[in-house]
Amino acid sequence: MKNITPLLFCFITLISNAQTAKIHKETISHKGKPKLIVGIMVDQMRWDYINRFKPYFTSQNGLNRFLNEGSTCDNTLIPYVPTVTACGHASVYTGSVPSINGITGNNWFDNQKQKSVYCVEDESVQSIGVENIASGKMSPANLWTTTIGDEMKIASNFKSKVIGISIKDRGAILPAGHSADGAFWYDSKTGYFISSSYYAPQLPTWVTAYNARHRPDSLYALDWNLSLKKSIYEANCDNDQNEYESTPLGKDQKGFPYNLHGFIGKDYSKISSTPYGNTLVAELAQQAIINEKLGQDNITDLLAVSFSSPDYIGHSFGPDSWETLDGYVKLDDLIAQLFTTLDKQVGKDNYTVFLTADHAVANIPGFAKKHKLPGGVVNEDQIKKGLSDFLMSKGLNGKLISAVREYNVHFNHSLMDSLNINNDKLIALSAQYLEKLPEVLQVVDARNATASGLPQSLRERIANGYNPQRAGDILIVTKSGYVDGFFTGTSHGVLYNYDAHIPLLLLGAGIKHGVINAPTYMTDIAPTITTLLGIQMPSGAIGKPILEVLK
Repeated sequence: MKNITPLLFCFITLISNAQTAKIHKETISHKGKPKLIVGIMVDQMRWDYINRFKPYFTSQNGLNRFLNEGSTCDNTLIPYVPTVTACGHASVYTGSVPSINGITGNNWFDNQKQKSVYCVEDESVQSIGVENIASGKMSPANLWTTTIGDEMKIASNFKSKVIGISIKDRGAILPAGHSADGAFWYDSKTGYFISSSYYAPQLPTWVTAYNARHRPDSLYALDWNLSLKKSIYEANCDNDQNEYESTPLGKDQKGFPYNLHGFIGKDYSKISSTPYGNTLVAELAQQAIINEKLGQDNITDLLAVSFSSPDYIGHSFGPDSWETLDGYVKLDDLIAQLFTTLDKQVGKDNYTVFLTADHAVANIPGFAKKHKLPGGVVNEDQIKKGLSDFLMSKGLNGKLISAVREYNVHFNHSLMDSLNINNDKLIALSAQYLEKLPEVLQVVDARNATASGLPQSLRERIANGYNPQRAGDILIVTKSGYVDGFFTGTSHGVLYNYDAHIPLLLLGAGIKHGVINAPTYMTDIAPTITTLLGIQMPSGAIGKPILEVLK
């Protein structure tokens, strides 16, 4: 040091300090950011279930943990129609809406191809896990925008791991996004979790090992019995048996207890309509955490978990049933088990979880009628036939109506051109017929929805669900309480609050404790998570980060 001049000494000191600062900055760059994001989607979870079922959650480590330690957004709404599974999963993870991300329904009528399309169908891929089955020919190819997972991949130079798991293919594929490491869904014919060649040429060994356990059979052996005292269901639910409920477990099984032994080795589809469908998903998710070593380094990973069984149960038995209450009590226990695995494998302060729903659900029309509430049943096939017959009575071709899907009426534009039928004329004639139906509130020109006579917030929901390639020319807005279906069970898909008001709970690294009563939207979830991570929002995101929940 004796030979170093004072000026040179100062220069070396500055460089040394700068390098130390740089090293320190890189070291703390992950501080406060989670190592793992876990997204939990509960298919068909109404917001009010949280308050209604809270007294009967037996664990403080399940849904109560969100309430006691995390943030709850009590007025979260879906800002588009139709409120169905595929749209909800796509919207949460893209922060976008059907008009932008392209997922306009579980199924839609493609106006260019003039045929029906399933949301995740892909004939270019092959089934993995069980060969040569149509249920494996699926991918996210129909999704037009990036997801949370895609942006995590881009930000980490594709080193983040992203995995999606669900009973439903669309519940695994759409949340996982385009560049996911894997998406796994349940094949109801074999009882195995499968995937497609879009992701990998074969299943990971941990999925194959789980399939080898034949868990559906051992779960069937447990039957479906009540978790709580019978008096609790009697005090809080509709009757155990009702003629307006469906019987997905067999026409002779109309109430508790449900005998599932007869399905062992024979029918693996029935498990989806029991709480054990959730068990399969929760167990495979825990295997993913352990075997993929999710959250084990400073590169944030994503696990997207979707519990589909509440949707199957809700469609059949309705939101006021013993089955729905019991299903959520059992789901609460599974979420507690998932938290236990996360605490052990990742560390309590190293992960962030959000829980929401893809949509909610209407009361069963029969239940509504019994209690003098508005509502009833509509049938889209009958609407299509009636509208076609009406057009023929006016001297027009009934084939001018190509399809009726998700309350969207699709016109046959090629036929309109050849017959020189004006679009405005066909809209006016369709409205003339449809608006006389007792279940119809209004018919809206989908392309010009913002000019309709509905309140602004509802006009915007219709506009957010429209794109010219995959949406109808007009949208049928039904009166409150009417569902598309049959005289047993219920459904969802419309813009009313019973379908559009969903829970949003957040917990973990970077999340405050509190209750947010201001309106928030499904599309705000992705921007909130990407803001927490300090990365780009998904490409089509229109939501805003919910800053009140972030530390």
